[in-house]
Amino acid sequence: MRLIGVTGFQPAPGKVGVNQDYMEAVLRAGGLPVLFPVTEDEGLLERLLDQVDGLVLSGGEDVDPRFYGEEKLPCCGTISPERDRMEFPLCRLALKRDLPVLAICRGVQVLNCVLGGTLYQDIAEQFSKTLEHPCYDRPAEPVHEVRAEPGSRLHAILGSPVVQVNSRHHQAIRLPGKGLRVTGRATDGLTEAVELPEAHFVLGVQWHPESLSDRFPEHQRLFDALLRAAGGTPGNR
Repeated sequence: MRLIGVTGFQPAPGKVGVNQDYMEAVLRAGGLPVLFPVTEDEGLLERLLDQVDGLVLSGGEDVDPRFYGEEKLPCCGTISPERDRMEFPLCRLALKRDLPVLAICRGVQVLNCVLGGTLYQDIAEQFSKTLEHPCYDRPAEPVHEVRAEPGSRLHAILGSPVVQVNSRHHQAIRLPGKGLRVTGRATDGLTEAVELPEAHFVLGVQWHPESLSDRFPEHQRLFDALLRAAGGTPGNR
């Protein structure tokens, strides 16, 4: 069984956790999820990556704008310096190893910033109010559609040019990072998915497929694809 590292958040000082639906989605795909500790020790991060076959960069707090060269505006939400100091080097190390990576919500924002991209600190303030993106009251329900680019990895995985997604974010990619291809957009034009064509498997989505994957096969396929890239055989369901 392939081991898949999953980054977590800190619900309280001295604690690390992750939503169970991440773990269940990896398990359904046939992988064994491993929760990573929050650490700034790059030597330890290297050793952790030595043990896993793939990586899920999970959702959570906003990225500190200083990581993409901006001052924190009032519209920016809560940041997590500890996670930033861990996940930025972790993402760089994973990319250097060409480790399969599935980046989700905050995770895709970290991926983008690591590659030199920027973010909207708040979609409504800096991009558009046409579509309501932060639907926190419906965390596991499809609330809008995303269109996948023809010929993209995302399109191939989903098996359709359109997917209905949930939406639990008020930030998003502004300028894509170096080498990233935008492969999914919401109806208002906001970037919802990116991939790194030169990599073995690096895919990022702005929505939360783990919270839909138990009922909607197209979202589970993202985790299945991660397992295939990690050398596993999806279908432990």
